Amino acid sequence: VLKQMPLGEADRILTILTPDVGKVRAVARGVRRAKSRLGGHLDLLNQVSVSLSEGRSLDAVNEAEAFRSFRVLREDLERVSKALYMAELADGFSVENAPGFEVYRLLVDSLSWLEKTARPDLLLRHFEVHLLEHSGYRPELRSCVECRSHLEPADHAFSPAMGGVLCHECRPGAGRSVVPVSMNCMKILRFLHRESRFANVESLRVSTSLLRETERLLRSYLRFLGEREVKSAEFMHLVSPE
Repeated sequence: VLKQMPLGEADRILTILTPDVGKVRAVARGVRRAKSRLGGHLDLLNQVSVSLSEGRSLDAVNEAEAFRSFRVLREDLERVSKALYMAELADGFSVENAPGFEVYRLLVDSLSWLEKTARPDLLLRHFEVHLLEHSGYRPELRSCVECRSHLEPADHAFSPAMGGVLCHECRPGAGRSVVPVSMNCMKILRFLHRESRFANVESLRVSTSLLRETERLLRSYLRFLGEREVKSAEFMHLVSPE
């Protein structure tokens, strides 16, 4: 369950990510009533088995049973804020009624890792990189997106609008809409792309400053693609330690 929105006095509109048909919007009738049999089964972030009836504009929830609630996340404000951030991104980059198994599997695996990893910020970067890849927006990190020349070891600039890195010769013509990117940052991003499993990433040694540089670059790209800031990012940073 990616998103909830109240409807009337007792109903709720849900956005649900599925492995088979991508994103689905459905109404859960009476779910906000205290005696609703659907009750906590359809809480935000729950992984559920759900039966739907097709409607004209919205499907309707007939039955629902939660089989995983990621309880550890709910008991930690910092971690649940990161989980909500990932859910919002998955919502924004998923298409309604279109197959999206890769994004579904990525979200479930990432939420599972979020319950136990000591490197939640690195996990977020791994999630962002592979969400972009599965959505068809993998950034170009090996060749200049303008002249197509191979990027030599050096500090370059990333263009969110062009979806990749510009070399020194092409950077001046890009104006102010670029983000400086160091060679070490590019190496981290390439490594994250290469490793689909977070188990192979968790032990990566990276300084706080370099991890923040990677975050700024990915956040600028996500902001450009989504044409807005990710709403839950502000809450995530508010509850995260400095």
